Amino acid sequence: MALIDINKLTVYYNNYVALDNISLQVNKNDYIGIIGPNGSGKTTLLKSILGHITPNTGTVNIQPNVTIGYVPQFATFNSEFPIKVFDTILTGALPPKMKLFHKYNATDYNEVDLAMTKLKINHLANKQINQLSGGQLQKVLLARALVTKPNILLLDEPTASLDTDAKEEIYNILSDLNKDLTIVLVSHDISIIKHNVKTFACLNKTLHVHNNDDTLDLEHIQSIF
Repeated sequence: MALIDINKLTVYYNNYVALDNISLQVNKNDYIGIIGPNGSGKTTLLKSILGHITPNTGTVNIQPNVTIGYVPQFATFNSEFPIKVFDTILTGALPPKMKLFHKYNATDYNEVDLAMTKLKINHLANKQINQLSGGQLQKVLLARALVTKPNILLLDEPTASLDTDAKEEIYNILSDLNKDLTIVLVSHDISIIKHNVKTFACLNKTLHVHNNDDTLDLEHIQSIF
């Protein structure tokens, strides 16, 4: 049974159709790249999965006890906020319904240490986030998502604005994480994710799904856009 089952999902913004009759199944250990041009509905689809947007029609069913970790575009993260790396990652341990003056416990701190060790960023723990490079900040946001101990990672343009070396490093990390986690990421950069994902979900209001193999014609995918 699919971890996430999206069935005939349609989302309107006033009279504008953002998603049109979308269906997609996300199974355990999938690595799906949702690709499409700007304005194609990629972020809307992620927000629908997260429950941040209520669809006009259709459903998003998530299996019970499935935890989703979300990594936003780092460009939308306020890197000027005065907070250290360790404390930024620790916010991933906040409960969905946080009470005033929430107190973290030893398990929360341990999960932060484990996430930083996995991503090899322990040395950044006491740095202010405004002192980080784009690649370092992306790792911090990824570590924050890992603190939730997710079954699924959703990532929104995880390598946008990063240089080539930083992009390669992030995708190497994701390939390693995919051994234990299901990954769904959105991107407009077809050529880069071609070498990493297992499945392409080509989105431009409607959705076309392709297995990523040697027969996949990228020119055909681009023609969908």
